[in-house]
Amino acid sequence: MNKEWSLDVLYKGYDDPAFAKDLAAVDDVVRDINDAAAHLSEKTPRDAIHGMLCLYERCSELFFRLYSFCGLSQACNTKDEKAAAYLGQLMAKSSANTKARTTFDKYVAAVEDLEAVIESDPMLRDYGYMLRNIKADSKYLLSEEAEEIMALYDISGGSAWSDLQSSLTSSVTADFRGEKLGLSAIRNKAYDPDPAVRKEAYEAELACYDKIKDPVAAALNNIKLQVINECKLRGFEGPLAQTVYYARMKRETLDALFAAMDEYMPLFRDYLRAKGEALGHKNGLPWYDLFAPMGSSDKTYTTEDARDYLLNIFAGFDKDLHDMVERAFNESWIDFYPREGKVGGAFCSGLKPLHQSRVLTNFDGSFSDVVTLAHELGHAFHNLNIEDHRPLNDDYSMPVAETASTFNEHVVMDAAIAAATDPKEKLALIESQLMDTTQIIVDIYSRFLIESGVFENREESFMFPDTLCEMMKEAQIKAYGDGLDPEYLHPYMWVCKGHYYSSGLSFYNWPYAFGGLFARGLYAKYLAEGPSFVKKYRELLHATPVMSVEDTAMIAGIDLTDKDFWRMSLESYRGKVEEFKRLVKEVY
Repeated sequence: MNKEWSLDVLYKGYDDPAFAKDLAAVDDVVRDINDAAAHLSEKTPRDAIHGMLCLYERCSELFFRLYSFCGLSQACNTKDEKAAAYLGQLMAKSSANTKARTTFDKYVAAVEDLEAVIESDPMLRDYGYMLRNIKADSKYLLSEEAEEIMALYDISGGSAWSDLQSSLTSSVTADFRGEKLGLSAIRNKAYDPDPAVRKEAYEAELACYDKIKDPVAAALNNIKLQVINECKLRGFEGPLAQTVYYARMKRETLDALFAAMDEYMPLFRDYLRAKGEALGHKNGLPWYDLFAPMGSSDKTYTTEDARDYLLNIFAGFDKDLHDMVERAFNESWIDFYPREGKVGGAFCSGLKPLHQSRVLTNFDGSFSDVVTLAHELGHAFHNLNIEDHRPLNDDYSMPVAETASTFNEHVVMDAAIAAATDPKEKLALIESQLMDTTQIIVDIYSRFLIESGVFENREESFMFPDTLCEMMKEAQIKAYGDGLDPEYLHPYMWVCKGHYYSSGLSFYNWPYAFGGLFARGLYAKYLAEGPSFVKKYRELLHATPVMSVEDTAMIAGIDLTDKDFWRMSLESYRGKVEEFKRLVKEVY
């Protein structure tokens, strides 16, 4: 089993003749799209739309291969100059179609009998959801020339600032016990069983941010100002309104989610205080012990152990999931270990036309890393369930993006907890689950708060690092309450989280809470309905690219605008918190 992924299924390298051929073919299809857009009025609406979608499919498949190869290569080596150069070329080539895209979207929006046109063609019926959204989105479109200019300026604007943050955080090093460790490696020390290691690593991590805080603050300020200005130009009330709209979700759903979360914050603070007391802290849990393992958590896993563990559990849930996970380990889909130049965190990238995915982790051998693998392989399973959609129906909105991944976590964690007989082992597992859940509920709320604050302040002022650090601490205090020791917070969380640094995707924080609680509700249905629910679950995943969030949930009979659904999901953790508190007293 390889420890690094293989991208040979895309290209053998930058000197692969297929790479050069596809790069040249992009210019041809871009030219064809621009030409077709200029002559839309010469055809019937059915033929014009059908023809453009055929060209977009061809273009999508070319860009998919090229972007995937360069982007995935750069993720493992941010100093890959060829990847950076080619990604820049691809962005420029893509922006060359911006005017044509706007022309086409305005053309679709102007078709009065669009429903009849959609029904007249099988291909258009497949793309019905997308075409209807194009018509609805038209009110936020600018002129063809303005859209083209904005796309071009983003290359050297928001996207460039985002690349800067990624490069700085992946290359900065922390001084730890005579070693220089990358950010991913030093952050992984937060899970170390030795309390001295955790505290020293926390201090070393905070110290290393001083080296990069100024340029990263500039990146954050400039990205957010660009988003604010774009929202004004397009007519959105603000960045959050824009995010909710393009999430294909109702604001009522987001309000119901946050209202329920607010009610249940004391439950998770109760868990944090209990953990802090067990570890000898009297004033709440210090940040450096937030991820401290408890119980019998000294076991480490090899990648082979992780594979066998996951295969054993998923075999009892769904054969296709089991078989896909086996392929992922055996066919070099996964890049496991941290190394210099590699981006931090974890992600999954779908290679839909190739019926594969690629998963990046920074595996350190903890059980949490096994759960992370399960999470990212959940994304791969989601990709598996949308493979039969047409090429342009390959994207699902932010809120449902974390559904399959978090569902996988529940399958893994509940199976592990149920199998544990030793109190120390059970405590370790329950604590791990509560720790992760606290991240997607409480910490995500703090991230939502600071991003909201940055947007609120940016129009009037530039926020220097010290200001951003104070805002981060205020957000953490408001979210964590008395669960954390206010003397030991993490003021630099705004530096290391890449989700803040996108000009095209704001507020990528609450979707984690949404995904976690939505998956929790789906998992409760699975427990109640048994194996028969799996078919319904897969139908729901299959529908995500072609339905709104609310309509997708209704496949499982769930009303997302009803606060009681979110309360039900949150309430399911109360027993886990109580069991944690009982086991802590027994073990400690």
